Amino acid sequence: MKIAKDSVVRFHYSVGEAGQPASETSKDSQPLAILHGHGNIIPGLEKAMEGREAGDTFTVDVPSAEAYGERREGLNQRIPKKHFGDAKLEPGMQVVMQTNFGPRAVTIEKVGLTTVDVDLNHPMAGKDLHFDIEVVEVRDATPEELEHGHVHGDGGHQH
Repeated sequence: MKIAKDSVVRFHYSVGEAGQPASETSKDSQPLAILHGHGNIIPGLEKAMEGREAGDTFTVDVPSAEAYGERREGLNQRIPKKHFGDAKLEPGMQVVMQTNFGPRAVTIEKVGLTTVDVDLNHPMAGKDLHFDIEVVEVRDATPEELEHGHVHGDGGHQH
């Protein structure tokens, strides 16, 4: 079965900035599970998976515009330190914050006595990415998965 809109795809990935070693991989854990064609992964990777099938392994270079977008100036915010709990914060660290729009990866820029300055750009914004992909499984989505817009069960979303 080939990957198309509304298929559930389970896959292993390694990703890094183009020309650099991989900075993240799923090889040591569960494969990632996505509902294809629903914007669950970056557009450039979703496009590259179209028409592939279980057992396929491939590499793909995704330009920043089709990944996490270009870096935008002025996406800095000063946040009360209490929102970070007891975490030991240092400039350059990446942390995930809860926002009104769900969890968001931010980069710590400066740590003051009571406030923290963060950069809201995605840490991979402005970067061209290189992926190594291994497609593990392709199947049709269930009606419930289609209704919810994400995968349930193994490697997917748990309610």
